[in-house]
Amino acid sequence: MDLPTVWFVAIAVLWTGYFVLEGFDFGVGMLLPVLGRGRAAEADRRVVINAIGPVWDGNEVWLITAVGAMFAAFPAWYAATFSGFYLPVLLVLVALIGRGVAFEYRGKRDDARWRARWDAAIVFGSAVPAFVWGLVFANVVRGVELDADGVVRSGLVDLLNPYALVGGMTTLALFVLHGAVFLALKTDGPVRRRALAAARTAAPVAGAALFAFLMWTQADHGSPATAALAACALGALLAGAALVARGREGWAFAATAVAVAATSAVVFAALFPAVLPSLLDPAFDLTVASAASAPYTLGILSWVGALFLPLVVLYQSWSYWVFRRRVTRAHVS
Repeated sequence: MDLPTVWFVAIAVLWTGYFVLEGFDFGVGMLLPVLGRGRAAEADRRVVINAIGPVWDGNEVWLITAVGAMFAAFPAWYAATFSGFYLPVLLVLVALIGRGVAFEYRGKRDDARWRARWDAAIVFGSAVPAFVWGLVFANVVRGVELDADGVVRSGLVDLLNPYALVGGMTTLALFVLHGAVFLALKTDGPVRRRALAAARTAAPVAGAALFAFLMWTQADHGSPATAALAACALGALLAGAALVARGREGWAFAATAVAVAATSAVVFAALFPAVLPSLLDPAFDLTVASAASAPYTLGILSWVGALFLPLVVLYQSWSYWVFRRRVTRAHVS
Protein backbone atom coordinates (compact mmCIF):
# COMPACT_ATOMS: atom_id res chain seq x y z
CA MET A 1 0.00 0.00 0.00
CA ASP A 2 1.51 3.34 -1.07
CA LEU A 3 1.63 6.42 1.16
CA PRO A 4 -1.28 8.29 -0.49
CA THR A 5 -3.54 5.29 0.11
CA VAL A 6 -2.27 4.93 3.67
CA TRP A 7 -3.17 8.55 4.34
CA PHE A 8 -6.58 8.20 2.72
CA VAL A 9 -7.27 5.32 5.11
CA ALA A 10 -5.89 7.37 8.02
CA ILE A 11 -8.18 10.29 7.21
CA ALA A 12 -11.13 7.91 6.91
CA VAL A 13 -10.29 6.55 10.38
CA LEU A 14 -10.04 10.07 11.83
CA TRP A 15 -13.41 11.12 10.39
CA THR A 16 -14.93 7.84 11.58
CA GLY A 17 -13.60 8.43 15.09
CA TYR A 18 -15.08 11.91 15.00
CA PHE A 19 -18.50 10.66 13.93
CA VAL A 20 -18.56 7.90 16.57
CA LEU A 21 -17.46 10.15 19.44
CA GLU A 22 -18.96 13.49 18.51
CA GLY A 23 -22.03 11.70 17.17
CA PHE A 24 -23.29 10.82 20.64
CA ASP A 25 -22.43 14.38 21.77
CA PHE A 26 -24.70 15.74 19.06
CA GLY A 27 -27.41 13.27 20.00
CA VAL A 28 -27.23 14.27 23.66
CA GLY A 29 -27.49 17.96 22.73
CA MET A 30 -30.52 17.38 20.54
CA LEU A 31 -32.23 15.38 23.29
CA LEU A 32 -31.67 18.01 26.00
CA PRO A 33 -35.24 19.44 26.03
CA VAL A 34 -36.76 15.97 25.61
CA LEU A 35 -34.98 14.39 28.56
CA GLY A 36 -34.87 17.42 30.84
CA ARG A 37 -38.47 18.22 31.62
CA GLY A 38 -40.99 18.17 34.45
CA ARG A 39 -40.68 19.56 37.96
CA ALA A 40 -36.96 18.77 38.16
CA ALA A 41 -36.25 19.90 34.60
CA GLU A 42 -33.18 21.98 35.46
CA ALA A 43 -31.60 19.21 37.54
CA ASP A 44 -32.22 16.69 34.76
CA ARG A 45 -30.81 19.03 32.11
CA ARG A 46 -27.69 19.44 34.20
CA VAL A 47 -27.45 15.66 34.41
CA VAL A 48 -27.68 15.45 30.61
CA ILE A 49 -25.03 18.14 30.09
CA ASN A 50 -22.72 16.76 32.78
CA ALA A 51 -22.84 13.35 31.11
CA ILE A 52 -20.81 14.77 28.20
CA GLY A 53 -19.22 17.70 30.04
CA PRO A 54 -15.78 16.10 30.56
CA VAL A 55 -15.47 14.72 27.01
CA TRP A 56 -17.30 16.81 24.40
CA ASP A 57 -14.44 19.22 23.70
CA GLY A 58 -11.93 16.36 23.56
CA ASN A 59 -14.10 14.63 20.97
CA GLU A 60 -13.76 17.67 18.70
CA VAL A 61 -10.01 17.07 18.54
CA TRP A 62 -10.82 14.34 16.03
CA LEU A 63 -12.39 16.93 13.71
CA ILE A 64 -9.35 19.21 13.95
CA THR A 65 -7.01 16.29 13.32
CA ALA A 66 -9.05 14.99 10.36
CA VAL A 67 -9.19 18.40 8.69
CA GLY A 68 -5.51 19.04 9.41
CA ALA A 69 -4.59 15.68 7.89
CA MET A 70 -6.62 16.50 4.77
CA PHE A 71 -4.83 19.85 4.46
CA ALA A 72 -1.37 18.31 4.81
CA ALA A 73 -1.80 15.03 2.93
CA PHE A 74 -4.31 16.05 0.22
CA PRO A 75 -4.20 19.85 -0.20
CA ALA A 76 -6.17 19.77 -3.46
CA TRP A 77 -8.93 17.72 -1.79
CA TYR A 78 -8.98 20.08 1.19
CA ALA A 79 -9.12 23.19 -1.01
CA ALA A 80 -11.86 21.91 -3.31
CA THR A 81 -14.01 20.47 -0.53
CA PHE A 82 -13.92 23.36 1.90
CA SER A 83 -14.34 25.99 -0.83
CA GLY A 84 -17.07 24.08 -2.64
CA PHE A 85 -18.96 23.47 0.61
CA TYR A 86 -18.19 26.89 2.05
CA LEU A 87 -21.70 27.79 3.24
CA PRO A 88 -22.53 24.42 4.85
CA VAL A 89 -19.14 24.26 6.57
CA LEU A 90 -19.49 27.86 7.77
CA LEU A 91 -22.89 26.94 9.23
CA VAL A 92 -21.30 24.01 11.04
CA LEU A 93 -18.56 26.22 12.49
CA VAL A 94 -21.07 28.82 13.71
CA ALA A 95 -23.18 26.06 15.27
CA LEU A 96 -20.19 24.47 17.01
CA ILE A 97 -19.01 27.81 18.35
CA GLY A 98 -22.48 28.66 19.67
CA ARG A 99 -22.77 25.21 21.21
CA GLY A 100 -19.44 25.49 23.02
CA VAL A 101 -20.30 28.93 24.36
CA ALA A 102 -23.72 27.68 25.48
CA PHE A 103 -22.19 24.87 27.55
CA GLU A 104 -20.06 27.40 29.39
CA TYR A 105 -22.57 30.25 29.79
CA ARG A 106 -25.91 28.57 30.58
CA GLY A 107 -25.02 28.28 34.26
CA LYS A 108 -23.60 31.78 34.69
CA ARG A 109 -26.95 33.26 35.75
CA ASP A 110 -29.69 31.79 37.89
CA ASP A 111 -32.43 32.76 35.45
CA ALA A 112 -34.74 30.34 33.65
CA ARG A 113 -35.06 32.50 30.51
CA TRP A 114 -31.28 32.89 30.31
CA ARG A 115 -30.79 29.12 30.50
CA ALA A 116 -33.57 28.49 27.98
CA ARG A 117 -31.82 30.62 25.37
CA TRP A 118 -28.54 28.77 25.83
CA ASP A 119 -30.34 25.43 25.80
CA ALA A 120 -31.79 26.38 22.41
CA ALA A 121 -28.24 27.16 21.25
CA ILE A 122 -27.13 23.70 22.39
CA VAL A 123 -29.96 22.03 20.45
CA PHE A 124 -29.24 24.13 17.34
CA GLY A 125 -25.49 23.65 17.67
CA SER A 126 -25.97 19.89 17.86
CA ALA A 127 -28.66 19.38 15.19
CA VAL A 128 -27.02 21.50 12.49
CA PRO A 129 -23.66 19.64 12.37
CA ALA A 130 -25.42 16.29 12.74
CA PHE A 131 -27.43 17.03 9.58
CA VAL A 132 -24.86 19.01 7.58
CA TRP A 133 -22.01 16.51 7.88
CA GLY A 134 -24.25 13.83 6.39
CA LEU A 135 -25.27 16.23 3.61
CA VAL A 136 -21.64 17.14 2.85
CA PHE A 137 -20.27 13.60 2.75
CA ALA A 138 -23.20 12.33 0.70
CA ASN A 139 -22.38 15.03 -1.84
CA VAL A 140 -18.71 14.06 -1.75
CA VAL A 141 -19.66 10.48 -2.65
CA ARG A 142 -22.18 11.57 -5.29
CA GLY A 143 -19.79 14.09 -6.83
CA VAL A 144 -19.92 17.81 -7.50
CA GLU A 145 -19.49 20.05 -10.53
CA LEU A 146 -15.70 20.06 -10.39
CA ASP A 147 -13.92 21.65 -13.36
CA ALA A 148 -10.49 20.99 -14.82
CA ASP A 149 -8.90 23.58 -12.51
CA GLY A 150 -10.19 21.84 -9.38
CA VAL A 151 -12.83 24.51 -8.74
CA VAL A 152 -16.27 23.39 -7.52
CA ARG A 153 -19.02 25.08 -9.55
CA SER A 154 -21.95 23.56 -7.65
CA GLY A 155 -24.16 26.05 -5.84
CA LEU A 156 -26.04 25.61 -2.59
CA VAL A 157 -29.19 24.46 -4.41
CA ASP A 158 -27.16 21.75 -6.18
CA LEU A 159 -25.94 20.47 -2.83
CA LEU A 160 -29.52 20.07 -1.59
CA ASN A 161 -30.21 17.12 -3.87
CA PRO A 162 -32.38 14.19 -2.70
CA TYR A 163 -29.48 11.80 -2.06
CA ALA A 164 -27.63 14.36 0.07
CA LEU A 165 -30.78 15.21 2.02
CA VAL A 166 -31.28 11.53 2.80
CA GLY A 167 -27.64 11.42 3.94
CA GLY A 168 -28.24 14.35 6.25
CA MET A 169 -31.38 12.84 7.72
CA THR A 170 -29.52 9.57 8.24
CA THR A 171 -26.73 11.08 10.30
CA LEU A 172 -29.24 13.20 12.23
CA ALA A 173 -31.40 10.20 13.18
CA LEU A 174 -28.42 7.92 13.80
CA PHE A 175 -26.77 10.43 16.14
CA VAL A 176 -30.01 10.92 18.09
CA LEU A 177 -30.16 7.16 18.67
CA HIS A 178 -26.45 7.01 19.52
CA GLY A 179 -26.84 9.86 22.00
CA ALA A 180 -29.90 8.36 23.64
CA VAL A 181 -28.12 5.05 24.18
CA PHE A 182 -25.08 6.88 25.58
CA LEU A 183 -27.26 8.73 28.09
CA ALA A 184 -28.95 5.48 29.11
CA LEU A 185 -25.47 4.11 29.78
CA LYS A 186 -24.09 7.22 31.50
CA THR A 187 -27.01 8.36 33.70
CA ASP A 188 -29.44 6.94 36.21
CA GLY A 189 -32.89 7.70 37.54
CA PRO A 190 -35.50 9.56 35.45
CA VAL A 191 -33.01 10.66 32.79
CA ARG A 192 -31.95 7.07 32.16
CA ARG A 193 -35.56 5.92 31.86
CA ARG A 194 -36.39 8.71 29.42
CA ALA A 195 -33.22 8.03 27.45
CA LEU A 196 -34.19 4.37 27.04
CA ALA A 197 -37.64 5.43 25.86
CA ALA A 198 -36.10 7.93 23.43
CA ALA A 199 -33.77 5.25 22.09
CA ARG A 200 -36.68 2.88 21.49
CA THR A 201 -38.50 5.64 19.61
CA ALA A 202 -35.47 6.72 17.59
CA ALA A 203 -34.36 3.21 16.58
CA PRO A 204 -37.02 2.57 13.87
CA VAL A 205 -36.53 6.06 12.40
CA ALA A 206 -32.74 5.69 12.33
CA GLY A 207 -33.06 2.18 10.88
CA ALA A 208 -35.34 3.30 8.05
CA ALA A 209 -33.14 6.28 7.17
CA LEU A 210 -29.95 4.22 7.33
CA PHE A 211 -31.44 1.48 5.16
CA ALA A 212 -32.55 4.00 2.52
CA PHE A 213 -29.18 5.77 2.45
CA LEU A 214 -27.08 2.60 2.32
CA MET A 215 -29.21 0.98 -0.38
CA TRP A 216 -29.06 4.15 -2.49
CA THR A 217 -25.29 4.33 -2.00
CA GLN A 218 -24.90 0.68 -2.90
CA ALA A 219 -27.04 1.06 -6.02
CA ASP A 220 -25.10 4.05 -7.39
CA HIS A 221 -21.58 3.65 -5.98
CA GLY A 222 -21.46 0.18 -4.46
CA SER A 223 -18.97 -2.67 -4.52
CA PRO A 224 -18.69 -5.98 -2.65
CA ALA A 225 -16.77 -4.15 0.10
CA THR A 226 -19.47 -1.51 0.57
CA ALA A 227 -22.15 -4.22 0.56
CA ALA A 228 -20.40 -6.04 3.41
CA LEU A 229 -19.94 -2.82 5.37
CA ALA A 230 -23.57 -1.81 4.80
CA ALA A 231 -24.74 -5.19 6.10
CA CYS A 232 -22.53 -4.68 9.15
CA ALA A 233 -23.99 -1.21 9.79
CA LEU A 234 -27.60 -2.40 9.50
CA GLY A 235 -26.95 -5.50 11.58
CA ALA A 236 -25.27 -3.46 14.31
CA LEU A 237 -28.16 -0.99 14.41
CA LEU A 238 -30.70 -3.83 14.70
CA ALA A 239 -28.61 -5.40 17.45
CA GLY A 240 -28.44 -2.07 19.25
CA ALA A 241 -32.21 -1.67 19.09
CA ALA A 242 -32.72 -5.19 20.47
CA LEU A 243 -30.21 -4.62 23.27
CA VAL A 244 -31.89 -1.33 24.22
CA ALA A 245 -35.20 -3.16 24.50
CA ARG A 246 -33.53 -5.55 26.96
CA GLY A 247 -31.93 -2.73 28.96
CA ARG A 248 -28.35 -3.72 28.01
CA GLU A 249 -27.05 -0.18 27.56
CA GLY A 250 -23.33 -1.01 27.42
CA TRP A 251 -23.62 -3.51 24.59
CA ALA A 252 -26.24 -1.34 22.90
CA PHE A 253 -23.84 1.61 22.87
CA ALA A 254 -21.11 -0.59 21.39
CA ALA A 255 -23.57 -1.69 18.69
CA THR A 256 -24.63 1.85 17.75
CA ALA A 257 -20.95 2.87 17.69
CA VAL A 258 -20.29 0.05 15.22
CA ALA A 259 -23.28 1.18 13.14
CA VAL A 260 -21.91 4.73 12.93
CA ALA A 261 -18.39 3.50 12.17
CA ALA A 262 -19.54 1.07 9.47
CA THR A 263 -21.70 3.75 7.85
CA SER A 264 -18.69 6.07 7.71
CA ALA A 265 -16.63 3.23 6.26
CA VAL A 266 -19.26 2.72 3.53
CA VAL A 267 -18.90 6.39 2.53
CA PHE A 268 -15.11 6.25 2.22
CA ALA A 269 -15.10 2.83 0.55
CA ALA A 270 -17.66 4.05 -2.00
CA LEU A 271 -15.47 7.11 -2.63
CA PHE A 272 -12.12 5.34 -3.15
CA PRO A 273 -9.98 5.73 -5.28
CA ALA A 274 -11.47 9.19 -5.85
CA VAL A 275 -11.49 11.79 -3.10
CA LEU A 276 -13.89 14.15 -4.91
CA PRO A 277 -15.63 12.95 -8.10
CA SER A 278 -16.61 15.39 -10.83
CA LEU A 279 -20.09 15.39 -12.33
CA LEU A 280 -18.81 17.36 -15.33
CA ASP A 281 -16.23 14.89 -16.61
CA PRO A 282 -14.63 11.82 -14.95
CA ALA A 283 -11.28 13.13 -16.21
CA PHE A 284 -11.65 16.02 -13.73
CA ASP A 285 -11.98 13.71 -10.71
CA LEU A 286 -9.66 14.34 -7.80
CA THR A 287 -8.15 10.98 -6.92
CA VAL A 288 -5.97 9.70 -4.11
CA ALA A 289 -2.99 9.78 -6.44
CA SER A 290 -3.61 13.16 -8.09
CA ALA A 291 -4.58 15.10 -4.95
CA ALA A 292 -1.81 13.82 -2.66
CA SER A 293 1.14 15.82 -1.39
CA ALA A 294 4.69 15.00 -2.40
CA PRO A 295 6.14 11.70 -1.11
CA TYR A 296 8.59 13.56 1.15
CA THR A 297 5.72 15.45 2.82
CA LEU A 298 3.72 12.27 3.29
CA GLY A 299 6.78 10.56 4.77
CA ILE A 300 7.26 13.32 7.36
CA LEU A 301 3.53 13.23 8.16
CA SER A 302 3.71 9.48 8.68
CA TRP A 303 6.42 9.81 11.31
CA VAL A 304 4.57 12.64 13.07
CA GLY A 305 1.30 10.70 13.02
CA ALA A 306 2.93 7.50 14.27
CA LEU A 307 4.41 9.45 17.21
CA PHE A 308 1.50 11.64 18.33
CA LEU A 309 -1.71 9.81 17.39
CA PRO A 310 -1.22 6.99 19.93
CA LEU A 311 -0.63 9.62 22.63
CA VAL A 312 -3.91 11.34 21.75
CA VAL A 313 -5.81 8.03 21.80
CA LEU A 314 -4.25 7.02 25.13
CA TYR A 315 -5.03 10.37 26.75
CA GLN A 316 -8.63 10.36 25.55
CA SER A 317 -9.10 6.75 26.65
CA TRP A 318 -7.78 7.70 30.08
CA SER A 319 -10.21 10.63 30.33
CA TYR A 320 -13.16 8.34 29.50
CA TRP A 321 -11.99 5.90 32.15
CA VAL A 322 -11.68 8.61 34.80
CA PHE A 323 -15.20 9.91 34.10
CA ARG A 324 -16.81 6.49 33.64
CA ARG A 325 -19.30 6.76 36.54
CA ARG A 326 -23.00 7.34 35.98
CA VAL A 327 -24.28 10.90 36.51
CA THR A 328 -27.34 11.35 38.72
CA ARG A 329 -29.33 14.19 40.26
CA ALA A 330 -27.31 13.75 43.45
CA HIS A 331 -24.15 14.78 41.57
CA VAL A 332 -25.63 18.10 40.41
CA SER A 333 -27.69 19.06 43.45
